[in-house]
Amino acid sequence: MDLLAQKTVLVTGASGALGEGVCLAFRAAGAFVAGAARHAAHLQHCDLAITADLSDPSGAAGAVAAVLAARPTLDAAVHLMGGFDAGGAAQDTPLDTWDRMMDLNARAAFSLFRAALPPMLAQRRGRLIAIGSRAGVTMPAGLSAYAASKAALHALVQVIAAENVHTGVTANVVLPSTIDTAANRAAMPAANPALWVSPQSIAGLLVWLASDASQDVNGALLPIYGQA
Repeated sequence: MDLLAQKTVLVTGASGALGEGVCLAFRAAGAFVAGAARHAAHLQHCDLAITADLSDPSGAAGAVAAVLAARPTLDAAVHLMGGFDAGGAAQDTPLDTWDRMMDLNARAAFSLFRAALPPMLAQRRGRLIAIGSRAGVTMPAGLSAYAASKAALHALVQVIAAENVHTGVTANVVLPSTIDTAANRAAMPAANPALWVSPQSIAGLLVWLASDASQDVNGALLPIYGQA
């Protein structure tokens, strides 16, 4: 039996390096997948393609509304959208880098989850899942804006989890180390990608977290580091 049969899943950042594999994994598990991205033309791997700017709260609300116009429920919101900028030492990090990281990695998630929570609470079931980062836990030097933005995301999800105990809605964060993508291989040609985490492993964990089997997991920061 498909783990997500009859479930409706909204995936943000669905056109990104991780997005296509995650969407295909959800579809393989039986879910109806609505993908949201700035350009819906790149979302052929989704059942429903939604053009949305998730950095704008109205874009997040519109994406949720588009799903509910097509389907009776929203069972999971999987937030892949994010960005990276090293920035350098804190004193050297431009303010616009700080603002951009906060917008992409924290504010967009807040907008999405704020929009997704009311219908999930009304149906007494839902899964909110975000892609965080190992850097938001270990706080490496040189990544002040990025690490702080991911730490803010982690805190947001844990607060949502605490606020929704006994509602049937759970909220969790997956923490990858470096993901084995073409972009990361190009950016770090001297690194050994065999030590990185594969997109397939991340997708498998996300599918399980979106399922009924994960009902007892709430407020977790789940590391998936590969061998890094």
